[in-house]
Amino acid sequence: MIATSTSIRIGIYGSEEAPSNEGRGCGLWPTGYAAAIGAAGATPVFLGDTPTRRSADENLETIQGLVWTSSLRTGALPSSEEQRVCRWCRKNRLPLLAVDHALHALNVIFGGTVHLNLALERPEALQHRHPPEKGLRHAINVLPDTRLAGMYGEGEIVVNSEHRRGIFQAAREFRVSAQALDGIIEAIEAENPDWFAVGVQWRPASTSASGLDIQLFRGLIEAAEQRLRAPAKAQRAACTSAA
Repeated sequence: MIATSTSIRIGIYGSEEAPSNEGRGCGLWPTGYAAAIGAAGATPVFLGDTPTRRSADENLETIQGLVWTSSLRTGALPSSEEQRVCRWCRKNRLPLLAVDHALHALNVIFGGTVHLNLALERPEALQHRHPPEKGLRHAINVLPDTRLAGMYGEGEIVVNSEHRRGIFQAAREFRVSAQALDGIIEAIEAENPDWFAVGVQWRPASTSASGLDIQLFRGLIEAAEQRLRAPAKAQRAACTSAA
C-alpha cells in the first residue's frame, strides 16, 4: 500500500527553531520545523543534534525525508557523522532539505567552497548580516528551470536571510537555484532529477518566515511520496515486460 502525505515521516536532524520576538512572520503556524512539517501534511521525527552511527542508521531507514537544520557547530567543518548522513541520503535518494549553516556543510561535503566572512571577502555585497535588527529580510532571485522555481515560482521573492558565511562555489553535481541581487548564492540543489536535495540560506521555519516558505516542506513531502511510489512503478513495469 502506497503511503499518503499523512503517513510520511520527515526527520529533523539538528536543532529546532526557538520562538523569538522577531517580527514580519506569517503567523500561520507555530515557530519550528516540526510545526511546519505538520502544517505541510507529514509527521515530524526528531533525530537529535548528533545521533550515534547506529541510531542514525536505524532512524534514516524509518523516515521518508530529512530536514537538516542549522547546526550548533557553526564554526567547525562538517563532522564525520554529518558527512555519512549526507552520503547515505544521496546513495538512497532520500529527499533532503538543508537549512542555513547546514547548507554550507552540504556544499562542502560534496566538494563546494564557502566564504567564511562575506563582509571581508565580498565587501561590495549587500548587507547580509545586520546585528542590531533581527530577522533581516532581503530580495533574492529564484532561477528558472529549477526545483526551487517549481516551489516558489521563478523571479524575485523576499526571504529572511541573515548570515555571515556564504557559498563561494557550488558543489559538484549541484547547481545554483537562487541568488541575492548582488550575486551571493542563496540556494543550491542536486542536478540529479532522481534526488531531491535542496539547500537554502534562509530559515523557512523561524518566527520571521513568510507564508510562502511552507512550499519548501510541501516540496520535500511530495518528493518523499514520489520516492515511495517509484519501487511500485518499477515492479509493475517488470511484471508487464515479463507477461
